[in-house]
Amino acid sequence: MESWNQTSTDAVRTHAPSTVNRRIDAHVESCVRCMAERADRAEMSQYLDKLEHEWDVHRALAVGGSALALAGLLLGRRSGHGWRLLSGVTLGLLLQQGITGFGPLSVLVRGLGIRTRREIDLEKFAIKALRGDFERIPSDGGPLARANAALVAAQS
Repeated sequence: MESWNQTSTDAVRTHAPSTVNRRIDAHVESCVRCMAERADRAEMSQYLDKLEHEWDVHRALAVGGSALALAGLLLGRRSGHGWRLLSGVTLGLLLQQGITGFGPLSVLVRGLGIRTRREIDLEKFAIKALRGDFERIPSDGGPLARANAALVAAQS
């Protein structure tokens, strides 16, 4: 399953180091393979619920950046202007993220293993395909073939 996620046009993924992308892809492949081997619909449904609540890069940046900017403003009120500078820089980086779709903060958050919404959705659709929600996944060929077919189907 070496090429299932190579066609991404996601700005965050495009600008992230390839080692980070490969690590995240390997995690997705591992989870999908595990679900294919177990073939337990109830476990797949439970895992899908977990994925449904997973924070993506943009949500993590919005919450984390806002909290950092707010903390800088509050601390700057008591301790001086250096903290306000932190708020200004953070807000500038959030603005860059919003306009371009990526920035230094997204690279930092990405390094922590936080995925893009598209990557989370790809895994969700692959698990749904394994669970039998779609007709394109063959029932024969073993867990690895089914996992690969599910990842390819999720991307199309």
